[in-house]
Amino acid sequence: MSKFKLGYAPTRRFTFSAEDAYRYKVQIREKMESFGLDIEIIDLEGINDEGLLYNDLISSESIIQRFQEEKVDAVFFPHCNFGTEDTVARVAKTIGKPVLLWGPRDEAPLKDGMRLRDTQCGLFATGKVLRRFNVPFTYITNCRVDDPIFERGFTNFIAAANVVKAFNSLRILQIGPRPTSFWTMMCNEGELLERFGIELHPITIEDIKRASKKVAAKESPELDEAIEYIKTNLDAIDVSDEDIRKIAALKVAMKTLATDNQCTAIAIQCWSSLQDSMGIMPCLANAILTDEQIPVTCETDIHGAITSVMVQAATMNTSPTFFADLTIRHPENDNGELLFHCGNFPVSLSVEDKPKLRRHFLFDDHSPGTHEGEIRGGSMTLARFDGDHGEYSIFLGKAKGIEGPFTRGSYVWVEVNDWPLWEEKLVKGPYVHHSVGIHANVIPAIYEACNYIPGLNPDPVDPTEDEIRSWLRGSDMK
Repeated sequence: MSKFKLGYAPTRRFTFSAEDAYRYKVQIREKMESFGLDIEIIDLEGINDEGLLYNDLISSESIIQRFQEEKVDAVFFPHCNFGTEDTVARVAKTIGKPVLLWGPRDEAPLKDGMRLRDTQCGLFATGKVLRRFNVPFTYITNCRVDDPIFERGFTNFIAAANVVKAFNSLRILQIGPRPTSFWTMMCNEGELLERFGIELHPITIEDIKRASKKVAAKESPELDEAIEYIKTNLDAIDVSDEDIRKIAALKVAMKTLATDNQCTAIAIQCWSSLQDSMGIMPCLANAILTDEQIPVTCETDIHGAITSVMVQAATMNTSPTFFADLTIRHPENDNGELLFHCGNFPVSLSVEDKPKLRRHFLFDDHSPGTHEGEIRGGSMTLARFDGDHGEYSIFLGKAKGIEGPFTRGSYVWVEVNDWPLWEEKLVKGPYVHHSVGIHANVIPAIYEACNYIPGLNPDPVDPTEDEIRSWLRGSDMK
């Protein structure tokens, strides 16, 4: 993904202190930069003498032109005094990207009774006009620049806008159809395109076999790097060098096909045609690619791939996801559950220094290619984008890793707040047995992102919607 670009359009109104507005423009910029986010800020410097947005149609046209030429991903309109609501709305409407609305809290009136900014009053005005223009926006409670509420709201908005950016450019490499018996993996390709602009790029198992054989047939830096990674980071058990070369070639071929076709995720029919055709399982190749920020989902789970991209983007692409089955309840903990898949969890998440590369334990021919072992616990988010009958939602819940019995494959045991509630929600749908996990709290960001994705409803189970909103206003989240 390209670096996130934020349009910075601080605004003032002529009837209040221009000097104070300018001072706050600088303070807010410095505060944003102190948060350590890897973003590029596109400001208004040079458009007018102040670098501020105010009631000037010529300036607004220049602001729109700059933001469009720079291809900003979101726009922030801090009200440095009352602000100019109509110009803000015009710019926001034309740019058509997520909008952040906030202003620093006013100081006490001067001794003579005069007020310098009246920022909160202007926020009320701008909020109403944005509604008139049908512009969705995010709002941070009026607070001081150094207040933790501002940092919390700002960083959450950037993450949410990055989810929107990733969602709006979704293109998924589909390798093979869904397995015959997996009716749960049905998706409506036409509807995904019509409703959300999500594109699929389908290829066949024969296509990936041919591409992999071509990679394996000659030496290349990419293949050598993949082979070295496998031999260095995994403990191969009963897996030959020839098989390792095949697995590495599959990884390189998948990445090349995804990159060449501008795909941001992959959904693969991981069994059983691929193992019959190529003599390997793709689990480790999936794991390595997911670690490299190209998430791969098993069993041609398109909705799972969509979830993976959204969840990854909510961390500003700094943490890998893991794609798991919800399988069995913990034998002793009534709120515990096993997250498992055959061998596809990112290697970087492993508890062992060198997890095992093995032959698959479920199939008669025991094809090699599964990366097995427990991954680390800690706090995490579990999510699932799904839909049916023309309605789409994204399930969101928090979990934490716990101790549990050994099992084969990639796995982690987790505890949630109320598993029977989760189970009921998941069984009654529109969800399935697949979920996406990540070691981060991305729930508020994804919740906010849904504000900018028409037709997608957030469905949080823990925390609740009220708890998320309260947290964004400054309360602690339980």
